[in-house]
Amino acid sequence: MSSRRDFFTGAAALVGAGLVSRAGAATLPEAPVMSTATTQPPPPPPNGRPYNPVVTLNGWSLPWRMNNGVKEFHLVAEPVVREIAPGMKANLWGYNGQSPGPTIEVVEGDRVRIFVTNRLPEHTSIHWHGQRLPNGMDGVTGLTQPGIQPGKTFVYEFVARRPGTFMYHPHADEMVQMAMGMMGFWVTHPKNPAQHRVDRDFVFLLNAYDIEPGSYTPRVNEMLDFNLWTFNSRAFPGIDTMNVRLNDRVRIRVGNLTMTNHPIHLHGHEFEVTGTDGGWTRPESRWPEVTTDVGVGQMRAIEFIANEPGDWAFHCHKSHHTMNAMGHDVPTLIGVDHRGVAEKISKLVPDYMVMGDKGGSMGDMEMALPDNTLPMMTGQGPFGGIEMGGMFTVLKVRKDQKPGDYKDPGWYKHPKGTVAYEWKGEPPAAVRSQSAGGQALPAAGKSPEVEVTVRKPKGHQGHH
Repeated sequence: MSSRRDFFTGAAALVGAGLVSRAGAATLPEAPVMSTATTQPPPPPPNGRPYNPVVTLNGWSLPWRMNNGVKEFHLVAEPVVREIAPGMKANLWGYNGQSPGPTIEVVEGDRVRIFVTNRLPEHTSIHWHGQRLPNGMDGVTGLTQPGIQPGKTFVYEFVARRPGTFMYHPHADEMVQMAMGMMGFWVTHPKNPAQHRVDRDFVFLLNAYDIEPGSYTPRVNEMLDFNLWTFNSRAFPGIDTMNVRLNDRVRIRVGNLTMTNHPIHLHGHEFEVTGTDGGWTRPESRWPEVTTDVGVGQMRAIEFIANEPGDWAFHCHKSHHTMNAMGHDVPTLIGVDHRGVAEKISKLVPDYMVMGDKGGSMGDMEMALPDNTLPMMTGQGPFGGIEMGGMFTVLKVRKDQKPGDYKDPGWYKHPKGTVAYEWKGEPPAAVRSQSAGGQALPAAGKSPEVEVTVRKPKGHQGHH
């Protein structure tokens, strides 16, 4: 295993000066591998045009070498093992040891050359989603190129013409390869580092998998009923938090390569959508939001000033996307009296638990699970169980977080008197309101005595 830091340190003589020997120029650039799933702090670019690097949530950026003014990268498509969260690993396909693959960062105007080696059991390709490039570099198997056969290496070369946020993924056996986790992020920075500058710039992809409890490999023919929803192939609480300094200008770039849309919601702040995979949005076209919908195949960049200290939730607002290993065919049992039945079942199954008669909260219940299976809702906060999974993390805003420091500062210490608390006194009396006609409306919990006439429609006969 070699990390990004190992690569830059060990290859300093080769890469640091931006030069490659004649012998080296005829060889493939190194293909560094990352096996840890923790967020890697962004090192400054060692050569080439300057830029402000991004932070890949639970991921990293791919190093390059300079070869006669060309940035050369090496991606290896291969089977990988990804830890979805502590207690569960998945057999996926990805790049350079991880799924998603490493983020590629270049600068507007850079000529880039990407070597792609295929270590999969079938052919593949890479499509550079959203890029302006020669047609033969677009990566669509059968249309613009032959497939990259197992054991072979192809070369893609083009100029990064347009600054913005993009993605890469196969255009070969997509139903299998993307369902197995083959995707990655691409950022083209503007020539002027001051343009679109922010203090913190996070990137990640949205992923969905169907992995049966107790198994390791996704069911690749699933189209709708996925049971694991992830940020960069990590499910809460295995997702790192986004740690920022109070009053930082923060950008979060989210790409969606799942099969459904995701309304991404931020607590405590409003933001503006400043970029899509089509480019930066004009300032006069923006408006404040707290939720933005990221459609299939789309990217959204949001920006805001982190001026509210605290631990703020950041998640997909589809409730079932913040759960793990969920079941779709569970009946609703709220209000059903289980006592007699439960007593009889308990004599046959001593560990039987009544579930769902008072609601769906798992609370602090601990259930036996198959090996390599995540609980539906998990994760502990300072006040108990957070009862979230999947596409959920926390934005941590702190006054004393130093610039460039991405370490987790721990839980927020709330100022006295700023936490919701239990009321110990008498409940407030019910208030009777007046209707528009002057009549008193019933108190809460009581139904009004009104006569209702129901008329059934007679259909549409005779109406055209």
